[in-house]
Amino acid sequence: MAVEIERKFLVLPERLPLLPEGSRICQGYIPTLNRTTVRVRRSGTRAFLTLKGPSNGLSRSEFEYEIPALDAEQMIDQLCAGGTVDKMRYEIVHEGMVWELDVFSGENSGLIVAEIELLHEDQPFAVPVWIGEEVSTDPRYSNLALLQNPFKRWAAQP
Repeated sequence: MAVEIERKFLVLPERLPLLPEGSRICQGYIPTLNRTTVRVRRSGTRAFLTLKGPSNGLSRSEFEYEIPALDAEQMIDQLCAGGTVDKMRYEIVHEGMVWELDVFSGENSGLIVAEIELLHEDQPFAVPVWIGEEVSTDPRYSNLALLQNPFKRWAAQP
């Protein structure tokens, strides 16, 4: 079984280095009746269909398949009724590990999150100076949650 183990952090933008070239990501979610997440993602000229199981700590099952870009566009238009999450993704290598930095746009503008994928939950890693608070277990920061309750609305909530 494929397993995703990731830690997620807020970013201190004033400490960021010059960013490399990024790729625009647009993703939508197909509703399910259980706690399975079905994501359709366009990233540059490529597209992916991803199925994720419920989280167990920092881990969850994940199955990802490349699909034709036109299929992804049609799935987003026809099956992802809740809209999309849009962001620019930058990959930054820090002490031999790849960090994925997501700069959100649209209704999630102002949010910058960094993720690191690990081989096991207690794998050690060096933390860059631009990393802030860890939000790995805060459900508000999942992309699906950001679609349902965008970052821009948080300030208006009690």
